[in-house]
Amino acid sequence: MFCQECGKKPATLHFTKIVNGEKTEFHICESCAREKGEGIPGSPGGFSIHSLLSGLLDFEQIGGGNGLKQAQLRCEECGMTYPQFSKIGRFGCSHCYQAFAEKLDPLLKRVHSGTTHSGKIPKRSGNQIKCKREIEQLRRELQSKIEREEFESAAQLRDQIRELERALSEM
Repeated sequence: MFCQECGKKPATLHFTKIVNGEKTEFHICESCAREKGEGIPGSPGGFSIHSLLSGLLDFEQIGGGNGLKQAQLRCEECGMTYPQFSKIGRFGCSHCYQAFAEKLDPLLKRVHSGTTHSGKIPKRSGNQIKCKREIEQLRRELQSKIEREEFESAAQLRDQIRELERALSEM
């Protein structure tokens, strides 16, 4: 595929832009990208996942967060501050997850549309995860039955939950 700008060189950069559900693709060579001012991955000023994350974290600060409180957020284990995390784009240690938890939930909800995993399940632990999810669903149903005073159905659900919990402990 040749560059859509010059038509001479092979297209080495492929961009997909989606605005209001309308998808547009660009295929251009590196030199045309430089002329147009597009960011080239891996080059100075180019796009990186860290800059994306940093931008999202900065959005949180600009969006009305308490800047003073953010400056005080610090991991007690490694000493990393929230502004350092937002600049670097990665944690200093595993304890940073707890230290910055209040800022991570809104970020994850914005990026992933939620905070619970709903994708593929590994085959090795798939049965356990499916069983746990089924137990959670049955507990919600059980609570609903109790609230509607459907005690016979609730007792059946309770027994199902116990049986699944027993099977889970044997896995």
